[in-house]
Parts: sequence; C-alpha cells; structure tokens
Amino acid sequence: MHGAASAVTFVVLLGVVPALAQQSPGMIPKPEQPAAIPSTTHHSAKRVAHVAAARKIAATTVGTNSAEPAKSEPPAAASQISPADRLKIQSALLWSGDYTGSVGGDDPMLAAVRNYQKRARARVTGVLTPGERANLLAAAKSHEDEFGWTVVMDPATGVRIGLPTKLVSQVRDAPHGTRWSSAHGEVQVETFRLKEANLKLGALFEQQKKEPATRKVESSSLRDDGFLITGMQGLKIFSVRAYARAGEIRGFTLLFDQMMETIVAPATAAMVSAFSPFPERSSLFVDTAKSVEYGSGLIVSARGHIVTDRRLATGCQVIVAAGLGDADRIAEDKDNGLALLRVYGARKLSPLALSSDSLTKGEVTLVGIPDPKEQSSAIALTEIKARLADSNAIELRQPVPMAGFSGAAALDAQGQFVGMMQMRNFVLASTEPAAPPVRLITATAIRDFLAAQNVGTASHAGNAKDSVVRIICVRK
Repeated sequence: MHGAASAVTFVVLLGVVPALAQQSPGMIPKPEQPAAIPSTTHHSAKRVAHVAAARKIAATTVGTNSAEPAKSEPPAAASQISPADRLKIQSALLWSGDYTGSVGGDDPMLAAVRNYQKRARARVTGVLTPGERANLLAAAKSHEDEFGWTVVMDPATGVRIGLPTKLVSQVRDAPHGTRWSSAHGEVQVETFRLKEANLKLGALFEQQKKEPATRKVESSSLRDDGFLITGMQGLKIFSVRAYARAGEIRGFTLLFDQMMETIVAPATAAMVSAFSPFPERSSLFVDTAKSVEYGSGLIVSARGHIVTDRRLATGCQVIVAAGLGDADRIAEDKDNGLALLRVYGARKLSPLALSSDSLTKGEVTLVGIPDPKEQSSAIALTEIKARLADSNAIELRQPVPMAGFSGAAALDAQGQFVGMMQMRNFVLASTEPAAPPVRLITATAIRDFLAAQNVGTASHAGNAKDSVVRIICVRK
C-alpha cells in the first residue's frame, strides 16, 4: 500500500466530519451519502469499498468539532427519551456519522436524527419511529460486537472520544494524556492536553511535523483554532488532530500499520465523528486501570480514618495517603461505592464534620487534588464548579480534566460538606451507561457507613478543604 494513498485516506477520515448535510461554522459539508444505512460486515471487499469511497472526498482544512448539545430546549418528543436511551442513541448516531452537533440552534439530537432519516430516504421528522430506532440500535449493537465501540471521557485531558476497545484494549498513562493500543502496538490512539502558555498552537504544529524523526508528512493544515497533520511514520500511517480554546490545546494522535487500513477505516471515521475536545456534557469516564492511580480522600476521624472511592482503592498492592504514610483498607460499602482506609501514628489531622442534611439540588464546588501531571506543584487543592442535579448526578460547568478527582469533597454555596464526588467508569464496551458519569455520595450515606464501622466523627465543623488528601494506589 502506497504512502500517498494512505495519506489521502487519513485526510478523508480525520479531516472531515462526514455526516453534516448543511454548512456549519468550523465544519466541512459532507459528501452525498448512500441511500441505505450500510451495516458493518466482516467481509474484506466491503471494507475495501468503504476506504475507496472515502478517498474520493477532497479535504484540506480542519475546524473545531462542535458536536455538542445546543443551549435550547430539546423538542417534546426528544425530551421523552430517558437519559440512558438518549446516550445510547447518541452513541449509535456518532458511529454512523450523523451526530455532528447543533445546526442553526437546533437540538443536536434532532439534527442527528434528521441526518439519519435523510440518508435512509425516510420521512424527515427529527423523531425516530419505533422501526427506525430498532434499526439504528441494532446497527449499534453490531458495531459494539465487532469493534467494542464505546464513547467515553478521558479523565486525563477532558476530551470525549469514541474508542474501538477491541482494537485498542491496552490502556496506559501518556506524557500529556492517555494511550490506548492493541496488544502489539499495531493500532495506537493517544490523547493530549497542553497549555498554550507553554507551547503555542503554531509551534506545536511545526513540532509535530518533525517529531519523531521517522515521520514523513504528506498533508498538513493549520488554522487559528486547530490543525491536522497526516502521513507516514516508519511503516505506519499517522494523523495528529488538535484544537485550541481558552489557552489550551487538546487533541489526539492515531497511528496504525498499513496492513490494518481496511480494518481500522470504519472505526476511524466514527472516532472523528465522536471526538470532542471541549465537550459540554460528560460521558462515562474511561477506566484506565493504571499501575499507579491517583485520587482524593477525606479524613473523617482524628484516629486516621479516611473515606475514598471504592474503585480507586481496589486491587492495590500499596495504598498511600500523601503526607500521612501507608494506609490500610479496612472496610468497604459496595452499594454506595465507599472504601474506608486508615493511617496509623500520631499526627495532627483535620477530620471532616459530617452534617445530617444533604443538598438535594443546586450549585456545588468540587475540591480535590488532580493527577500530578495536571499541576505544577506537588500537592495542591483544585476547585471545580458544578451543579447537583436529579438522582445525585453532578453536572460539570466546564469540560475539565478529572484525573485524581474521584473521592473529592463536594461543598455547597456556604462551603459546607454535602458529600463525596465519584467518577463512574464504563466496565464493558457498551453504549448504554448504568449511572451518571459523575455522582454525589451523600454525607448521610458516608455517616451511616462510618457508624456501621464504629468510627466516631468530628462534632464541630472546620474547614472541609483541610480534610482533603491525595490517595495513591499502586497496583501490579
């Protein structure tokens, strides 16, 4: 397979948002779509046809991915869809390339359904019929089975990304984000997040064209808000896609063997459609299963008891409470997702006072300690503004990295502790989430858990921020 042909493929797959029927700022109009919705198949002939058809598209620019919810209210029919079903349908539309964000202020789900109906040459209403929904979800199930397709948030960078988890099953930390790869590195996906104060977009563009030295650039495009670079890296096809906003650069790099092109092409197109560098709504967070993982915990007794996220403290060979020493895991609450740790030795601690009342809705501030690579100092508290919604779901105000925040304190407008934040990760490759991506474990649930373990808590409220501590889990 020739390098030039491969570069054309990548310009197509990574330079175009393929499902936009209308012109939209920062996006490229899609080519004419086939009449029927094609289903994914294992036959190589159809895969080759998929790549060949894509090569006919000309693409020379890159624009900000705007596949995000509009601020307007969704139509009545869309509002009747449950949150779980809405996310499941959205993921299916992302794979098919129909979910591209709002167009002219429309709700993005409405626009996506219209795109889907146009391609199917059905009546364009913006509301899926039972038959259309069944066909769409059946196709999504096929993609899940074949590729392990799932749409998740990367906690290290804050980006939303669609992943073919069966192609990239290995997950590791990366210098500026997260790296997913196949067992032997044939396919690699790596996210990154950089501060423009340290490296400007244009400088990063020039750097990425030259590093590593084995890269041969065959196509590149730089705009004020992003860039796209494609070409060959040794015997692999590569692409780097980046976007700049609010002093940050976020993006991802895709690298795969030439012989994998016909296999990777369908998943690549879906990844471009699903990728959002600055998402307005959270998806489930990807479970990175790092050998060393960072989180936050809350000191709840003067005797050294600490409450944290149960998932964070699972499978650890060693647990460390930064500044306090090694910690033992002594109890857990599976239903509420809590783990109780204890550090020993005389020291001055600032235990948290647990109120009997919890906030039901409203503004909250999340106070935690980010992953070390997200901050210049060794240990520093960071605050994130959010809102507590129905079913204890926490809605983030901004698309920020969340690595290290699971187990953080949630404070109300008066600075009083109302609960602990927990990030929910996907377990199986699935388009249907089981719980909100970020949720609140209430102060009442924590107090009841501690009472069951005969742990006495502080009776006088101090500064809740003084009770937050970094938790480090070291796995095999």
